[in-house]
Amino acid sequence: MKRLTVAGARAVKKPGMYRADPTLYLHVGPGGSKSWIQRIAVHGKRRDIGLGGFPLVGLAEARDKAFENRRLARGGGDPLAEKRRVRVPSFREAARRTFEANRPRWRSAKVAATWWQQMERHAFPRLGDIPVNKIGREDVLAVLTPLWTEKPEIARKLRQRVRATFGWCEAHGFVESNPAGEAIHGALPAMPAVRQHFRALAHGEVAAALEAVEASRSAAASKLCFRFLILTAARSGEARGALWSEMDLDAAAWTIAAERMKAGAEHRVPLSDAALVVLEQARPLRDHSGLVFPSPVKRSRPLSDMSLTKILRTTGLAEKTVVHGFRSSFRDWCAETGKPREIAEAALAHTVAGVEGAYFRSDLFERRRLLMDQWAAYLVQLGRRRCC
Repeated sequence: MKRLTVAGARAVKKPGMYRADPTLYLHVGPGGSKSWIQRIAVHGKRRDIGLGGFPLVGLAEARDKAFENRRLARGGGDPLAEKRRVRVPSFREAARRTFEANRPRWRSAKVAATWWQQMERHAFPRLGDIPVNKIGREDVLAVLTPLWTEKPEIARKLRQRVRATFGWCEAHGFVESNPAGEAIHGALPAMPAVRQHFRALAHGEVAAALEAVEASRSAAASKLCFRFLILTAARSGEARGALWSEMDLDAAAWTIAAERMKAGAEHRVPLSDAALVVLEQARPLRDHSGLVFPSPVKRSRPLSDMSLTKILRTTGLAEKTVVHGFRSSFRDWCAETGKPREIAEAALAHTVAGVEGAYFRSDLFERRRLLMDQWAAYLVQLGRRRCC
């Protein structure tokens, strides 16, 4: 039998045990989870020793651990006893270390704060002070079950966070399996797959919304940011955090750095003439922060995430749409006017999944430029009709 390679470990999907070394196996669970198991004789008895989850523990590291265990067993030692002598963290400590490991990839402080607050509120009261190797499925279920039907969205996210914490523990050898993983599926009622759509205006109503915002008494930075967001089909955070250094006015392009994007990849946005006019109108707002739309309240800081929502409330639009809903309005316009799907998705900086995404390399920039020009022209035309 051929030994498992790194590429093979990534590719294998079928549940089972796959040999990687004389005593080392990759275990693939029914749900697709992967972990390293070493089958070794200790004092004449076969023992299965968990060496952590893949890919957090790579093939080379798993082989090193397996070799050390074999060496120890050959000398009369007990790898499991050695493993137990390692200080096992409490759940709170393990959660903190998981939190710190993941924080660099989160896009905002708000995401990090919510992660920790929910653990403090729901998980730590019962699990916080218990060593992670003493926590069983029944303990995790005791935390999740009361929330599962009453507050399903909180429960779903809480389980993800508890599961991630035990994933970290498993990868570092503190637990043999994940008590928040597949093993508790059967004890939790199935949640209906309800997709909650953002409130959004029909695309034919967007021009009127722009007029209402322009006529409002909101701050200039908020109104300009709102218009720029609609003309570029950008997310709120991307528009509010826009920097002059990201703008190439000669090339009529806005390049958003990867760390500011939801998908974690740099995104170029073609700027229509109408979007360039907004930038020209924003020039008097410039300060040393470099922000295109700096907050009028907190100097040198971006507009808050509530600043655009407040505009919707003051104009009476909040009952019909949320800020993010204007991306839906743009996408509906693309669909109803026959724009190619791949161009519309690229304009929204959506990641194309599956085989299509794997072979898709171009960002279709010039074709998106035409699309954004047409979107701006459509909104201008609607505005003129309303005037006449």
